[in-house]
Amino acid sequence: MKNIVYFDLETQKSAEEVGGWDKISAMKMSIGVTYSTARGGYKIYGEAQVNELLAELQRADLVVGFNNLRFDYEVLHDYTSFDLRQLPTLDMLVELQATLQHRLSLDSIATATFGVEKTAEGLQAIQWFREGKLLEIAEYCCYDVKITKMVHEYGARHHQLHYQNKFGKKLTVPVKW
Repeated sequence: MKNIVYFDLETQKSAEEVGGWDKISAMKMSIGVTYSTARGGYKIYGEAQVNELLAELQRADLVVGFNNLRFDYEVLHDYTSFDLRQLPTLDMLVELQATLQHRLSLDSIATATFGVEKTAEGLQAIQWFREGKLLEIAEYCCYDVKITKMVHEYGARHHQLHYQNKFGKKLTVPVKW
């Protein structure tokens, strides 16, 4: 059985706090979450378990995420000398952007395809970190991983995804995963 690992993480700091989007690795991970098809479940990692997270990603047959090449992997590069971009990875945002020539949010896909919305956003997770609310971050991150998994599986099954454009119109985009 192929081990697909769905992955997302949240950070301790914002881009503004670390001096810009070119310093993503300085944002530091607060919580990372995976769902492994081989394990059949979720796993939550705090910063102290980042090496376990890195090992799980390296063992995956395929890592699936949304903006994980440009963002999540860059955050993790502060913790390892291994170039995570070498891992077999499907970054759904990159694939969709190549087709549409513009970026989509995971929320616009989840809303149009499943009628569900994200429960929070990254800046809220940073505030929770400051307040020591790691459980809230873990729940939010687990939900994002669940949506990522649902979007990937829907696209694989139907060869298309739905999304809402900036005017709220539901549109469809073909996918090849």
